[in-house]
Amino acid sequence: MNKYVAEFIGTFFLVLTVGCTVIPAATGVIAPLAIGAALMVMVYAGGHISGAHFNPAVTLAVFIRGRCEAKDVIPYWVAQLVAAVAAALVAVFLVGKSGAPMEIKNVPVAFVAEFLFTFALAYVVLNSATSKDTANNSFYGLAIGMTVMVGAFSVGAISGGAFNPAVAIGVVLMKLVNLADVWIHLVADLAGGLIAALTFKFLNPTDR
Repeated sequence: MNKYVAEFIGTFFLVLTVGCTVIPAATGVIAPLAIGAALMVMVYAGGHISGAHFNPAVTLAVFIRGRCEAKDVIPYWVAQLVAAVAAALVAVFLVGKSGAPMEIKNVPVAFVAEFLFTFALAYVVLNSATSKDTANNSFYGLAIGMTVMVGAFSVGAISGGAFNPAVAIGVVLMKLVNLADVWIHLVADLAGGLIAALTFKFLNPTDR
């Protein structure tokens, strides 16, 4: 149970930070920096308890890689998705309004953007937080948080920059993305996690 609570807390504060910075359209670089930093600190806080996935695509990747038991996959996903819903509601309450849905003008481009940076995120998680060659390092949280920050800066204006199915559900509830477009994030993000796991296993055949 402790693992699932940790997953809820980390995902909650990640999605809450998204809402509290993106709904009011925080100026300049505030949103990507805040979101990356929120993920970083929550990874450091919860990593020793749950592995600090905070993302169904990462959970899928860690499962395929062999560092998440099958019995934990669905409970992790439930905790992450419930946290995203709760955080979305709290963000709207705190900010006092919902957002304005972005218009995804080019679906293939948005799909590829989401896929690539979710792949990058899961790839970084697997290599910095689950590899025997980087065990007990002190940089994994920073590496993971900064990957999301880089993705938000790079393609946030193209796809919305979710890189996380739970975040995608949250931003739909906060009306930052149209419901009709959420499938792009769900499918691309899970595919990115899957391919990242297969890539890790190919590059690290002896790391089981």
